Amino acid sequence: MNLVFEDRAATGRNRPLRALAAGSVGNFIEWYEFAVYGFVATVVAERFFTPEGGSAAEGLVRTYASFGLAFFFRPLGAALFGRLADRHGRRPVLILVVALMTGATALIGLLPTYAQVGAAAPWLLTFLRMVQGLSAGGEFGGAVAVLTEYAPPGRRGLYGAWQSFTVALGLLGGVGVAVGLSVLLTDHQFASWGWRLPFLLALPLGALALWLRAGLDETPEFREPAVTRVRVPAGAIALAAGRVTGWSAAGYTFLVVLPSYLQTTLHTGFRAALLATALANLGFAAAILPAGLLSDRVGRRPVMLAGAGLVVLLALPLLNLLQDAGTSGAVKGAALCGAGVLVGLMAGPGPALLAGMFPARTRCTGLGLAYALSNAVFSGCAGLIITEAVRRTGNPDVPGYYAAAACAVSVLALLAAPRRKAG
Repeated sequence: MNLVFEDRAATGRNRPLRALAAGSVGNFIEWYEFAVYGFVATVVAERFFTPEGGSAAEGLVRTYASFGLAFFFRPLGAALFGRLADRHGRRPVLILVVALMTGATALIGLLPTYAQVGAAAPWLLTFLRMVQGLSAGGEFGGAVAVLTEYAPPGRRGLYGAWQSFTVALGLLGGVGVAVGLSVLLTDHQFASWGWRLPFLLALPLGALALWLRAGLDETPEFREPAVTRVRVPAGAIALAAGRVTGWSAAGYTFLVVLPSYLQTTLHTGFRAALLATALANLGFAAAILPAGLLSDRVGRRPVMLAGAGLVVLLALPLLNLLQDAGTSGAVKGAALCGAGVLVGLMAGPGPALLAGMFPARTRCTGLGLAYALSNAVFSGCAGLIITEAVRRTGNPDVPGYYAAAACAVSVLALLAAPRRKAG
C-alpha cells in the first residue's frame, strides 16, 4: 500500500500528512466518545435513567433514546457548520467543533447521577448529548473535505478512508479503555465512578486536536476563487444519504450496539461482550484502508456494492452463529471479524464517494448533511429500535434484519445514479 504523502502546500507548513492528521483526529475523538457511551450504556442507564425500583430494560431504552436524540442534532450541525465551512473556510470550523465535542464529552464525566440530583440528571446528560450531536454534524463534512482536497491525484479513496479508519481507531480506543477499566476495577468500582474516566480522557485528546488544527491552512481547492454561488440540490443529498445508509446502520449494529445486545438478549457477560465487540472492530479497521485504496483503482461504487450486498446476504447467518450455543469460540470470533470487514468495505470508499458528489463550495454542507441524515435515522436510532423491537417481539434476529434492510437500501442507491469516474 502506497502511503507516500506529497507536499502540495505553497507555504510548506501544511503537508498532506499534517492535513491528514488534523482532519482525522477529530473523528477519533468523536467516535471514541460515541463508542464509550454505547459500550457503557448499561451502566449509564442504571446511573441516569433508572429511578429506584425502575426496570433495567426500560432504563436502557431511555439511554438509547438519549443516544438517538444526539444524532438528530447532527443534520442541524451539518447545515450550520457546513455552511460556515463552505463560506469562510474549513480550519476555523474544525477548531470550533472539536472544542465543543471535547468540552461536552468531559462534562459528561463530571455529571451528577439520578441518585444525587434526581430527574435533572437525565436532562443534563441529554443536553450535553445534543451539543455533541451539533459538533459531530459539523465535524464530518469539514474533515472529509480537508482529507480529500489535500489528496494527491488518484488517491482520494485512500485519503478519505483515513476518516473511516480513525473512526475504527476511536471505536477500538473506546472498547479498549472500557475493557481495561473493567479488568482493573471491580464491578462496583466501575459502576460507581470508573465509568467516568473514559469521558474525562477526551480532554488531552482534544488538546492534541486543537494544536494540530491551529496550524492548518485552507485546502488548495477552497483557496481557488468561486465563480458563482452554487446551491446544494436536495436530490443529491438524498441520493448520497441512501448510499451510506447501510454503512451507518450495519456499522452501529455490529460495532456499537452489539455489547448491549449480547448482554441483554444473549445473556453474555460484560467483559465477554466487550471482547466480542473488539473483534468486530478489528475486522472493521483492517478492511478500511485496503478498501479505500482498491476504490482508487476500480471505483467507489463497486467496492461499496460488494460490502452492502454481502451484508444483505450474510447478516442473519452471522447473527445466528452468535446465538448458537454449540458454535465454537473461534468460529464466533471469525464471524464477528467478518461482520466488521463487511462494514469496512463500505466505510473505506464512503468518504471519497460523498466528496466526489459535491463541488468544493458546497462540499462540507452537502456531504455533511447526507452523512448526518443517514446517521440520525439509521445509526442513532439503531440501539433504540433494536432493543425495543427485541423486547416487544422476543425475536433475537432483529439486528440481522435491521442491518440487511438498510444495506438493501444502499444497494439500490448505489445502482441508481450514472457511473462516475473515481476522483
